Amino acid sequence: MLALLQADPALFTFSCGIVGLLVGSFLNVVIYRLPKIMEREWHEQCASLQGVSPPEHTSFSLSKPRSACPSCGHKISATENIPIISYLWLRGKCKSCGTHISLRYPVIEAITGLLSAAAASYFGFGISAIAAIIFIWAMIALTFIDFDTQLLPDSITLPLLWLGLFVNLQSTFVPLQSAVIGAIAGYLSLWTVYWLFKLVTGKEGMGFGDFKLLAAIGAWLGWTMLPLVILLSSAVGAIAGIILMIFTKQGRSIPIPFGPYLAGGALIALFWGQTILQNYLATLS
Repeated sequence: MLALLQADPALFTFSCGIVGLLVGSFLNVVIYRLPKIMEREWHEQCASLQGVSPPEHTSFSLSKPRSACPSCGHKISATENIPIISYLWLRGKCKSCGTHISLRYPVIEAITGLLSAAAASYFGFGISAIAAIIFIWAMIALTFIDFDTQLLPDSITLPLLWLGLFVNLQSTFVPLQSAVIGAIAGYLSLWTVYWLFKLVTGKEGMGFGDFKLLAAIGAWLGWTMLPLVILLSSAVGAIAGIILMIFTKQGRSIPIPFGPYLAGGALIALFWGQTILQNYLATLS
């Protein structure tokens, strides 16, 4: 099978796209459940510090209980959980009670599938494509979790950082030295901005999760890509912030998560970073 995938780039791209669709369905679960799992753990830790009994909860993890309709409790069967197809077949409604199902679920599945296929096509059969796909999956999960909760879970960012260093042991994307410096520079750059902003304004401009995310991005893409990632994410974030203030009348005091824009800048750099930098340097010369 591996020989067949290596010999046929189109089949490899298609296979990665299908796997991406299936993983996208699982990412929907991660995006919804992981923050709730973290909240339960915080309550248990607070109870432990106070010396009281932790609140009683039913079993809740990424695998249990089975996915169900939040309105009627209908358990989602395997045939109702096929990425995109089930949503179209059910016409975006619960099979039992007819409650509308958010369009975001098939959108995340589609984005994950398309980006997975794009990475397979761009990098070709090999470790680079597999690593890039894993990086993409993590970026998608972090993006939507941050949008929903303004949290970037350590359970994703920290393993992603170490995995980036491991992947680059053999210079998969960048030499290991560049990856290590990237991890350090990624963290310290936003850490410095955070403290300078806090000293000047007395307010927190971003969360510590943003430091860890940029450190992970630096570990994957190397320190030379960090300025481009920050520039792209800042531009996208500024545009999105202006649009939100205009069309949703969202005030300046309302915090806007920066993680999704860092992730977006990282994905652009993953595919086109070298081309952008080369064209920029050619223009300067």
